Amino acid sequence: MRLETGCQINFEADEPTPLILMLRPRSGLGRWIVQEEYELEPPVPVVEYADSYGNLCQRLVAPQGAFRVRTSACVETADAIDVQPGAPFIPVEHLPDSVLQFVLPSRYCQSDLVGDLALTIVGDAAPGYDQVEAIRHWVHTQISYQYGTSNASTSALDAIETHVGVCRDFAHLGIALCRSLNIPARMVVGYLHGLKPMDLHAWFEVFLGGGDGSFVAGRWYTFDATQAEARGNRVAIAYGRDAADVALATQFGPIQLLAMQVWVTQLEPP
Repeated sequence: MRLETGCQINFEADEPTPLILMLRPRSGLGRWIVQEEYELEPPVPVVEYADSYGNLCQRLVAPQGAFRVRTSACVETADAIDVQPGAPFIPVEHLPDSVLQFVLPSRYCQSDLVGDLALTIVGDAAPGYDQVEAIRHWVHTQISYQYGTSNASTSALDAIETHVGVCRDFAHLGIALCRSLNIPARMVVGYLHGLKPMDLHAWFEVFLGGGDGSFVAGRWYTFDATQAEARGNRVAIAYGRDAADVALATQFGPIQLLAMQVWVTQLEPP
């Protein structure tokens, strides 16, 4: 499916304020960025760099007063995500160096404190994909999706205690439970077609072996605990250990986010 994705963010700055934005979507498995537009009003100089996760970051100084950022992209997306029951667990000693960081606890994903719960959830499921699916299903059925029930400090442990949250909380909890079993897991922020109400979305990916039963050619698989069934038509913007790594706007001074609009619409094929 060909999609138009985009967002508009309106700021108000008391004085010139440094910003780091992370708003450009990325091509990858199941998606191809056909065309992009990036608008700043008023225009200001921008320096772009890739962070340690490969995310495209835009560094700028927002001027005093009103400041508007608008991005849009035309993206070819896969209608389904890859589902691979039986994909095997990869022992830590065989993981690529770049993946090891996604086995460790992080600020919002305290995997060192949820191991007993994870073992209870997975039961006798085969190590690897089947365990992750058991975790995804448990989070989907045991945590209620409710706006306004979490904030920027809410962690996986909070979601376990309250049994409520939003997409970022579902992702944090799934990540923490997977990491407690030494399964590498990372957070993804981006767009999902058909999301209601429309907003930016969060899900998680895990690193497992291939469908041939070997762990020689490991890869990332998508899981979304907010959805009853696996859905495609996703566009990733950023990857990281948890929400601390995937903030779409990081400010270094007195600036307010006044409004944000997000859209994902289907386009006619060319």
